[in-house]
Amino acid sequence: MLKKIFGSAKDIIVIFVCALLLSLLIKGLLIDNRVIPTSSMVPTVPVGGRILVNRLVYVFGEPQFQDIVVFEPTESTKTEVGRGDDMLKRVIGVAGDTILILGGQLYRNGEAVDEPYISAAMDYDFGPVVVPEGCVFLLGDNRNSSFDAHLWSDPFVPVGNVKGKAFFIYWPKEKFGTLQ
Repeated sequence: MLKKIFGSAKDIIVIFVCALLLSLLIKGLLIDNRVIPTSSMVPTVPVGGRILVNRLVYVFGEPQFQDIVVFEPTESTKTEVGRGDDMLKRVIGVAGDTILILGGQLYRNGEAVDEPYISAAMDYDFGPVVVPEGCVFLLGDNRNSSFDAHLWSDPFVPVGNVKGKAFFIYWPKEKFGTLQ
């Protein structure tokens, strides 16, 4: 019966190998999945949240304001964090943007930014800083408990360190859906 459905053992092996290669290609080049170990993106992504990351999106463009990105920290940030694991943060500024945090409010290019995704107003002031060419300025959504650009000795991350855009959360099931 199985032989009629699948053909020979050789056919089964070829199908299995092709499926394996295709899944490796997709994971390696197109989509990656990540488990988030910290609370820096709460409430958007809870501790232990599982997300999908589009690895191809920035081959054709650069990170945009409010994208949620996975990136490799800079050497100075790796030293400050004590590890070199990839991180997940939100793009708050791109090249040429002036960023200021004052009285719990984020200002981008002099305009107050509405941020319904943050867990609480910031309890610190920062800036102003101008994001240099080829860099982004990144903050976690859990602003008061996130080790992010407002604490780093060099608050800017080169665009080349950005590995992809987080676009979907699939765990926990209560959060299932696209990331905003």
